[in-house]
Amino acid sequence: VQGVGFRYFVQRRAEALGLSGSVRNLRSGAVQLMAEGPEDDLKELLAAVRRGPPMAWVERVDVSWRDTRGEAGGFVIAYTI
Repeated sequence: VQGVGFRYFVQRRAEALGLSGSVRNLRSGAVQLMAEGPEDDLKELLAAVRRGPPMAWVERVDVSWRDTRGEAGGFVIAYTI
C-alpha cells in the first residue's frame, strides 16, 4: 500500500474507536496492524480496514486474534520493518 494514506486512515479510525496499537508498512509492501481494545471496536476497525480509504484497493486481510497485552499509549504509525 503506497501513496493512498492507508496508515493514516487506520490510525484515525483506531483513535476514533479508542483503540491502542500500531500500524506499519512492511518491506514486502504489506501493512501490519496490531490493535487492542474491546472486541466490538476491533471488529469495527477490521471492517474499515477491509474497505480502506477511497483510493486504496485492499486485496487481502489476514487476521489473527490473541490475548491482550494490556499496552496503553494510544495508536501510532510505526517505522517500516
